[in-house]
Amino acid sequence: MVASWWSRARLGIFVHWTPASVPGWAPPHLPPDELPAAGRRAPLGWTPYAEWYENSLRFPGSPTAAHHRATYGTRPYTDFGRDFEDGLSGWDPAAWARSFRAAGAGYAVLVTKHHDGFCLWPSRTANPRRPGWHTTRDVVGEFAEAVRAEGLRFGVYYSGGLDWTFDDRPIGTAADMFSAVPRGSYPAYADAQMRELIRRYRPDILWNDIAWPASAAEIRSLTDYYRFTVPHGVVNDRLLPYAPHWRTLTLPGARSLHNWWDRRTVARGEGFMPRTPPDFDFRTPEYARYTGSDPYEITRGIDHSFGYNRNSPPDAFIGRTALSALVRDTAADGGNLLLNVGPRGEDATIPAEQRLRLEWLAEDAARAG
Repeated sequence: MVASWWSRARLGIFVHWTPASVPGWAPPHLPPDELPAAGRRAPLGWTPYAEWYENSLRFPGSPTAAHHRATYGTRPYTDFGRDFEDGLSGWDPAAWARSFRAAGAGYAVLVTKHHDGFCLWPSRTANPRRPGWHTTRDVVGEFAEAVRAEGLRFGVYYSGGLDWTFDDRPIGTAADMFSAVPRGSYPAYADAQMRELIRRYRPDILWNDIAWPASAAEIRSLTDYYRFTVPHGVVNDRLLPYAPHWRTLTLPGARSLHNWWDRRTVARGEGFMPRTPPDFDFRTPEYARYTGSDPYEITRGIDHSFGYNRNSPPDAFIGRTALSALVRDTAADGGNLLLNVGPRGEDATIPAEQRLRLEWLAEDAARAG
């Protein structure tokens, strides 16, 4: 049974904030049948998710690659890590936390490491492929302290399934994604980092993404350690055990079959539901409703991206009526909404279009009393 504090929260704030937030660019969302021909073959290379910027660069014909060439020339993605660090000079985590509390949130989840492998804390677990690929400032610790000071619970997101510093093959489809779950030294690295986050920050929520690069038994060892360390903590549904057959997904037949099967799991509209792992407390439909019986948390951005996308058109942002209805209806159904904000990488500010939505929620919360 999921912890009662989580069930009562109803609203959480997700924060995707990575070096990709410096260029902060992705093509606008298009339904799959409107993608260009190349995009249909490799839709994740044409994704509106701006936090996938580094992957999109690996497709020379993608809109992101064209934008990068025109804007940055041959500048490597790794340069954005320095820009991100420079942008931290003006960061005010207390102001963020106050706005989250005013919006009615009960918890906040910070992306501590996304697929690009960049860590938002000075990890003691050194990355053997890209040394120093982390902030020198303890962003995770400062964020945790700020939100807890406002009475919110704190969660950590960790990309266990992908790390492009360990496997940088281009990911165009779901089959590509699972075949790119790193092996070799990565499982031990991910396990050590996750345990470090648990030990150091005692997060109320453990929010993994994509999958986990180890077996079900090793996942159980990790979650047992977490539940012992944080007895009131909750675990999301994306600790999917590594499956040896994922290595075959580079073969054309297996790749096509997996992608066909994956499309069957896509929810009506633009969202999807993760596969069910052996150990979890709540489900996480993404840009989708949930019709099952488990505790659940809808997760989505304010527009069609999680990371900051300066290219999002005005009609990409959720409107006031739709946002209020989403919060109200999800709560009435017994679920939570994890609403994402994507701060700018160059100056650590939450963009105006996103702040406005938080202000709408704050007005709704004040009226509700």
